[in-house]
Amino acid sequence: MIKKGGYFVVTYVDIIKKWKEKKIDSIEKLDQQLSNFRIIFAYNSGAIENSQITYHDTREIFENGKVVNFSGDTRTIFEIENQRKCYNYLAPKIINKDPITSDFVKSVHYQLMQGAYDERRWARGERPGQYKIHDYVIGQSDQGALPEEVPAEIEELCEEIADIPDKGENILKTAAYIHCKFENIHAFADGNGRVGRTLMNYYLMINDYPPLVVYSETKDQYYMALDHYDNTGDISPFLNYMKKSLEQTWVLGQRKSPKNNLQDLHLER
Repeated sequence: MIKKGGYFVVTYVDIIKKWKEKKIDSIEKLDQQLSNFRIIFAYNSGAIENSQITYHDTREIFENGKVVNFSGDTRTIFEIENQRKCYNYLAPKIINKDPITSDFVKSVHYQLMQGAYDERRWARGERPGQYKIHDYVIGQSDQGALPEEVPAEIEELCEEIADIPDKGENILKTAAYIHCKFENIHAFADGNGRVGRTLMNYYLMINDYPPLVVYSETKDQYYMALDHYDNTGDISPFLNYMKKSLEQTWVLGQRKSPKNNLQDLHLER
């Protein structure tokens, strides 16, 4: 904890330490800690890709399982509902600390994208939970593995991140690498960003680190950090973005109460 201009600011290091102290070892404890987070994460992760997604609709679906008087594209409802289903799918795996595998990556994609593929991709044979069968590129430098390269690229990524020791910033760096590398591979026809953000947070949580929100209002910084990795292979900007997002997610700081009393106001008598 550091002091800045009369404030005691909680840093990402403090946030990680506090999370570890909670010793979250059951779905009940996880649900308690993430009761509000999962809604905020789902809203922002969806809104980055789909401007029709609102916080109100997201909260309604998470808390009540439905939205009243919705008149937009029905895919929007599927996308929000899929976030809720995906959290429920992942919760026991987080507690069990199941590793990230190729089959796991495809399962996460299926959870997040079922019913949400557009007609054009569906007509081309693309399906939720299956790697892309056509070539798609992303980012300013047109990144993306060829369809025939994707299975091996994902397998290699999963092997790379197995058994990383929790020393120094290893876990944060690996989580940053997972997201950057996954977006660079661009394994699916659609939904890569949502899967990448979910994999990043999943990896953090199975290593007893807190998850973070990629806020839609910071998406320009987020995309710039991903593009930097695509062009240089350097995760540093994205790692710094993650640290700031952790602090934004779990409350930046707490203002110190002024040490004065009524006498210090020099009231007139």
